[in-house]
Amino acid sequence: MSTVNNFLTKTKTGLYCFAGDFYLDPVRSVHRALVSHAHGDHAVPNNGLVYCTAATKAFMDHRHGLKLFTEFSVVKYGIPFLLNDVKVTYYPAGHMLGSAQILMEYAGERYLYTGDFKTQEDKSCEPFEYIKCDHLITETTFASPEYEHPDPVSVLKELVTENVNVVIGAYAIGKAQRIVKVISDFFPEIPVYVHPEIVPFNDIYSAHGFDLGQWKPYRRAEFKEQEQSFYIVSPSQFKRFSRNKNVLKVFATGWKQSYYECDRVLPISDHADWNGLLELIKRADPKKIYTVHGDGTFIKEHLKDSKIAVEIL
Repeated sequence: MSTVNNFLTKTKTGLYCFAGDFYLDPVRSVHRALVSHAHGDHAVPNNGLVYCTAATKAFMDHRHGLKLFTEFSVVKYGIPFLLNDVKVTYYPAGHMLGSAQILMEYAGERYLYTGDFKTQEDKSCEPFEYIKCDHLITETTFASPEYEHPDPVSVLKELVTENVNVVIGAYAIGKAQRIVKVISDFFPEIPVYVHPEIVPFNDIYSAHGFDLGQWKPYRRAEFKEQEQSFYIVSPSQFKRFSRNKNVLKVFATGWKQSYYECDRVLPISDHADWNGLLELIKRADPKKIYTVHGDGTFIKEHLKDSKIAVEIL
């Protein structure tokens, strides 16, 4: 069974810390969970006790409602707390509103779990904060030199020059709000419509102090009258536009190709690219790296002649 310096153990449920008696982002319900952010693959319902930021709690409350049989302990960034003998501190991860890296200090060693993170500028959430550590447990979603994510403003500007109505498929929490914010800030003359499924999440952003700018709930008649506008929809809704010839259909993803039928890919990601990951490693300055949520092969090869050991969990 894989371990992180005998402090964290990889299980089918998630990374478990025996000293603190908690799981990191468990994939099924547990008695005590430290949740990094609100995306469904990290924040499952019905844990006994969840430690997370206020925004993450708000997203989980909305998504799961009465089905959420969970007690919450709301965590503030930079304020440490103890779980048994483990000192835990949350820091911004830049992935989406409320996302967090989790620093765990125990027996003189510092363990940093990044969760999902992004170092690229994003005005729709708290910016990533670099933290030094001895052991870095990092996601490796785009851990390959072929991935270098462009500036979102530049790729959206290309769509603006098309002078048409554009339907953008994007994840309802995080990426959708980032796109709305960029369009509102840099192309304020162009109307932005948001699918009703996304509206409550935009409202949560506003409630937590992040103004996304000018946007409107989608109204079909109004949208059809526009000559140039943006309509942001979730992936499930995006499928409905596959045969629509009257709009430009783009899907926002960091991958080279989209899983969804579209006219083109919009290369916007809420994860760090290769250079972002290398910058994290440089500034965290760990003794050892443990890779999760992706392929750590390229990182291991890249660092093979360095002083930093790499283990793929």
